[in-house]
Amino acid sequence: MAGLRPCAGFDRNGVVNPSSPASASVTSSEATADPGLRQRLLSIFGGSVGNLIEWYDFYIYSAFSLYFAKAFFPNANPVVEQLNTAGVFALGFLIRPVGGWVMGLYADLRGRRSALTLSVTLMCLGSLVIAVCPTYERIGVLAPIVLLLARLLQGLSLGGEYGTSATYLSEVATSRHRGFYSSFQYVTLIMGQLLATVTLLVLQRLVLTGPQLEAWGWRIPFLCGASLAVFGFYMRRNMVETDAFKAEAARQTEHRPMRELLRHPKEIALVVGLTMGGTLAFYTYTVYMQKFLVNSVGLSRDQSTLISVSSLFLYMLLQPVFGLLSDKVGRRPVLVGFGVMGTLCTVPLLTALTRTRDAFTAFLLVMAALVIVSGYTSINAVVKAELFPASIRALGVGLPYALTVSIFGGTAEYVGTWLKLAGHESWFFWYVTGCIGCSLLVYVLMRDTQRHSRFD
Repeated sequence: MAGLRPCAGFDRNGVVNPSSPASASVTSSEATADPGLRQRLLSIFGGSVGNLIEWYDFYIYSAFSLYFAKAFFPNANPVVEQLNTAGVFALGFLIRPVGGWVMGLYADLRGRRSALTLSVTLMCLGSLVIAVCPTYERIGVLAPIVLLLARLLQGLSLGGEYGTSATYLSEVATSRHRGFYSSFQYVTLIMGQLLATVTLLVLQRLVLTGPQLEAWGWRIPFLCGASLAVFGFYMRRNMVETDAFKAEAARQTEHRPMRELLRHPKEIALVVGLTMGGTLAFYTYTVYMQKFLVNSVGLSRDQSTLISVSSLFLYMLLQPVFGLLSDKVGRRPVLVGFGVMGTLCTVPLLTALTRTRDAFTAFLLVMAALVIVSGYTSINAVVKAELFPASIRALGVGLPYALTVSIFGGTAEYVGTWLKLAGHESWFFWYVTGCIGCSLLVYVLMRDTQRHSRFD
């Protein structure tokens, strides 16, 4: 790559040079011929692959919890077992604000690439610990304690991953296609979840029996996750640093990101408000949905897994479409579309799901919900990144986002399961609706971040 020649509007690392007048008028033919485009795409690929591996490692816990719940929380009631594993899942989210704070500071002080490399290393270690952890039958109460500690380590990693990854992908993208490029954060996030579910599907149908999965087969995906993270570490070690960070690092003499972040209370509040409904909807229709289809709809484990795989695949393909749409019409109209449809349709969709016993109908309902949620997930990363200056961008995106996800997204499965156990499952539907409605007010009142971007 050392021999790449810079083209008008781009530096030799493939990042847009905002000081160049040519950067605003690079045509598609120039972009095709520009060798810097290749470097930019490689950088986006490196950041995205690591993101995929991290989310795969994190989601295999949820995908396989139906099988290993008994190994750590033995109980005669399967719903209670799931409630316990969901509680550990939620605790893994509660540590994410610490990760968003620590890794965000590190990314703004030492660089996006260094923070992303550290993040994937911590995730690898957490997966390895779960893979080799003895069961409750062997070491008693120490088993769930070790499981909890491993999930806290993964939560710390993931708390730093989101803000730094969103910052990196947004900064390495061109201004005209920032929504499109940054949407690949959720493409790889969903791909990680999809890969976790596909792993479950393959093991269920082609490799192991149900008893084998419950006895020891659930350890396989965690071992695979730990191995894949080594590849993610290699990819991230070879990524280029963004020009935005290098320029800011050269400009700063004394940098105190936390103090500077507190000078932006409005932006912090915006991140919390625009995230609340979107993250709850996302975790409801992805992470919690697999258990919901089994425990509330009455489908088999195999059917629920197949529905999850099919819907997640199509959902993944929607992200760049909505990202590109936001580059054309602005971020705000896309977010408002999600807010309006999510507020109006959540209760009818979830109620209809509980009343169907047909797998294909269930798939269509889940897919309809995911189309709506795409209006948030495809662009939420770039919207947050556009709110903050480069000096605190990773911290500004990561910390308030992680706090909000911990409160609303990470507890979605636990709240839904608990309300079902209490006999008030429909209350959860209204809870999701109310949170989306609150976010809709933020979308309506906020300025369009594309037109008022701190990148510019």
